[in-house]
Amino acid sequence: MEKIIDESKQGESIVLAQNPKNTRKLYIESYGCQMNFSDSEIVASILAKEGFNTTNRLEEADLVLVNTCSIRDKAEQTVRKRLEKYNAVKKNNPTMKVGVLGCMAERLKSKFLEEEKIVDMVVGPDAYKDLPNLVQEIDEGRNAVNVILSKEETYGDISPVRLNSNGINALVSITRGCDNMCTFCVVPFTRGRERSRDPQSILEEIQELVDKNYKEVTLLGQNVDSYLWYGGGLKKDFSKASEMQKATAVDFAKLLDMVATRFPKLRLRFSTSNPQDMHENVLLVMAKHKNICNYIHLPVQSGSDRILKEMNRLHTREEYFRLIDKIREIIPECGISQDMIAGFPTETEEDHQDTLSLMRYVKYDFGYMFAYSERPGTMAARKMEDDVPEPVKKRRLAEIIALQQEHSAYRTKAQVGKIKEVLIEGTSKKSDAHWKGRTSENTVAVFPKENYKPGDFVNVKIIDCTSATLLGEAVGLSDNN
Repeated sequence: MEKIIDESKQGESIVLAQNPKNTRKLYIESYGCQMNFSDSEIVASILAKEGFNTTNRLEEADLVLVNTCSIRDKAEQTVRKRLEKYNAVKKNNPTMKVGVLGCMAERLKSKFLEEEKIVDMVVGPDAYKDLPNLVQEIDEGRNAVNVILSKEETYGDISPVRLNSNGINALVSITRGCDNMCTFCVVPFTRGRERSRDPQSILEEIQELVDKNYKEVTLLGQNVDSYLWYGGGLKKDFSKASEMQKATAVDFAKLLDMVATRFPKLRLRFSTSNPQDMHENVLLVMAKHKNICNYIHLPVQSGSDRILKEMNRLHTREEYFRLIDKIREIIPECGISQDMIAGFPTETEEDHQDTLSLMRYVKYDFGYMFAYSERPGTMAARKMEDDVPEPVKKRRLAEIIALQQEHSAYRTKAQVGKIKEVLIEGTSKKSDAHWKGRTSENTVAVFPKENYKPGDFVNVKIIDCTSATLLGEAVGLSDNN
């Protein structure tokens, strides 16, 4: 659940610059979190070298891929409907091949391939480099599957094409997999154990982005604070590393410092953080560098110690409060957002009230809130009864959302009268005469266009706000341009 899912991007198909030498058409749709969209860029890069140009017309595709998410039941149902649509189109284009990528692929491989026979190819999140071989298999009329989870694969040597990019913001994956066995989450079973990318490959990828004039990079991982490079291998095996490997290891604070120092004009974000792994050193690096955004996505999931234990979250309510206090002490204006689950198995009204009181203590800037949905393959699905009635879940979720909206409005109003640096990302959805961008704290700001352009860092005086958006007027370019 610690994955940010942007509903506006679900099912987005991607189109890249066409290579005139490529003769085949690839249609690829992505669902789920930022990690899946980043993976789609890797897949498109690999298949571009195999003769595929991307298309947004499903009907003309030779190969149709859907990159899937197992984190929520809604995403899974949507993907099933899309597979039905693909197969309806396939009747008119019998040479079309259909494949499923990502988290659902690993979990439902036999169902998709053998029982329902709705796909030709199933590819897990660690097997994308095997796509040339798998495509050859399906071209020769055989089903193809590779869902083996790797202990080494980080795709550090693949330079991803940027799909549907605005040319300003980019995602750079720094870890894959997760070692935190939260009972509600399927990620450790679909993406494998945690391993980190070579920091040199991360710096090289960011250098390419800077050379192309990108202005903001988000370092991405299931749990970025757990980043640890000691020459390769799983994080859990670090205890077996040599003394030299341990002495020269790079943790997340060091990586963040390296990137911020090397690219002082590049705005940096990171996601997702885990409360048990976020150390003070990261906060000190954030405070040291002006180009690291004052924003942390810090999922908590519940405010009840009892439920946190049931979820196998390795932190308590009190430890979370201490971390929040430390963030406020070191980075006073830091924006903080949350993930929250309503109606986890055995949750009582008292547990729910603990969640609301935790929210009142923190007063998050915004959040991602869901009613509990049992995910097959998770520990919760195997060991716990989904015993909170649906109407109770919905009511508790509504109360969480209402309180978050109140806090979002409070945090937004606190910005009025201040001058904030805003990176222009594009035209406002509501007015062609206004730019939109985000502040360091990740709040959306809108202001009249004047003579500025996308990619500019602009100082904006905030004169008004809605509950979630800052309204202002530019007072000039910032010194970050």
